[in-house]
Amino acid sequence: MPVIAVVNRKGGSGKSTLAAHIAAWCARNGSSVMLGDVDRQQSARSWLKRRDAGLPAIAPWAVDQKNMLRVPTGITHVVLDTPGGMHGFELARVVMFADAIIMPVCNSMFDRESAAQCHADLMALPRVASGRCRLATVGMRIDGRTSAAKVLEEWSETLGMPFLGALRETQLYVRSLERGMTMFDLPASAAAPDLAQWQPILNWLRPTLYPPQAANDAPEHAQARTVAKAPARVIAPRPSVAATLGARPLNPAPEQKAAAAPRLGSSLPGSLMPAQESLVHGARMSAQSTARAVGRPIQVSSAPAMSRNVNSPDGQQIPQFLKRGT
Repeated sequence: MPVIAVVNRKGGSGKSTLAAHIAAWCARNGSSVMLGDVDRQQSARSWLKRRDAGLPAIAPWAVDQKNMLRVPTGITHVVLDTPGGMHGFELARVVMFADAIIMPVCNSMFDRESAAQCHADLMALPRVASGRCRLATVGMRIDGRTSAAKVLEEWSETLGMPFLGALRETQLYVRSLERGMTMFDLPASAAAPDLAQWQPILNWLRPTLYPPQAANDAPEHAQARTVAKAPARVIAPRPSVAATLGARPLNPAPEQKAAAAPRLGSSLPGSLMPAQESLVHGARMSAQSTARAVGRPIQVSSAPAMSRNVNSPDGQQIPQFLKRGT
């Protein structure tokens, strides 16, 4: 289940706007998506209350920090809207379950410095440092008439983070969010410039949200299971106790034992341990239990059950099952 987290330590950077749009895009693709609102301000939950029932459904999720990573049954994609000022254990817990992190950054000195510190904390975590959790930045509320997007791109490249693009500052975002909608819920003709700005972001998210190999997993696994399926074993019927007693006496003569030993030895697997051999039908313990049932005397060997072993540190060895006649 892919998990996308929107993280930035500074408040007011556009985390809720970015998270709502990613969740709406997943819902438009037919995914069962949940918008996890772990922000104390509950901005995403308030937006979901305004969302019309006729739009693609997005499951709400607003719980405390202790239970923030529990996902309801049936959800296939998760988008997390995280709070500002998150650090330490809370940040590490989100990274532990996230497959990708997007950091929205506005163009100001304070926003860039705060984002740089958040990036340093993220890179200190093994999942981000090793690349198992992908990390990228997005410029938020950027004025197209300025060079703000270029400044953010150069700043992001200095830190070694991919810069996915900039979303312009427009009232279309404000009006759509007030009605529980996103740019993806508007007619394409009305939001064409903004949808074009979202394409680099979606292209970066698509391999994480919808891996290409997922469509071929089921047939390959099914074929592998079919080929690897072992043939059914045919179990021969066991002889009855009466037939066993009639075919092999309990106390055979020495010459009968010598003649029967090769036949019994060839029918038993050579890898059986003494304890396993005693459980085979017709073995010593089985014969003794049958003898008790018919009241026959049992011969007990006087050989010791444990001997000394000079090769072991304490001189003891595991007791062995004694064979009859020894």
